[in-house]
Amino acid sequence: MNTPTSLSLEENLTAAAQWCTKRGEKLTDQRREVLSLLLAAPGSMKAYDLLAAIQKQKPTAAPPTVYRALDFLVAAGLAHKLESKNAFVACCDFEHPHHGVMLICDQCLTVKELSDETLEARLIEDAAAYGFSVAAQDIEVKGLCANCRNSESEGKP
Repeated sequence: MNTPTSLSLEENLTAAAQWCTKRGEKLTDQRREVLSLLLAAPGSMKAYDLLAAIQKQKPTAAPPTVYRALDFLVAAGLAHKLESKNAFVACCDFEHPHHGVMLICDQCLTVKELSDETLEARLIEDAAAYGFSVAAQDIEVKGLCANCRNSESEGKP
C-alpha cells in the first residue's frame, strides 16, 4: 500500500471520504475506485493502467472517467501527479496540505512520499528572494530504494 500510515485500505478510503465532505465535495464511487487502486499500488500508476484495472470490472469505463477522477483527487490533495512519469500516487497525508517530495526507485518503481514543511518553506523563501512567485512545487528524487540497494549489494538482479 502506498501510504506510511497504519490504516487499512478501507480506513484510508473512509478518511478520504470524510476529508471530501469537510471540503463540501463528494468522493463518488468512481473517484473512490481510482483512489483505492492508487492506495493499493506499491508505486505510481498511469491513467491508462488505472483504466485497464477498472475495465476488468466495468468494461465500458472510458478514459475521461479516469482523468476526471484523477483531476479531482489531485485538486483535493488526495493524490499527487508525478510529472516525470506522467503517473499518479496517493497522498500519504492529505489532511495537511503540502507539496510532497517523492522518492522514486528507478529499479522497482516504488514511490515514497516525504513531507517536510521546513524544506517547502525554504524553497518558497529562496524563490521569493529572486522575485520568483511559486505556482507549483513538485520535487521528484530518483534513485534506488533500500530493497534494491540491498539486492545489488548481495549480487542479486
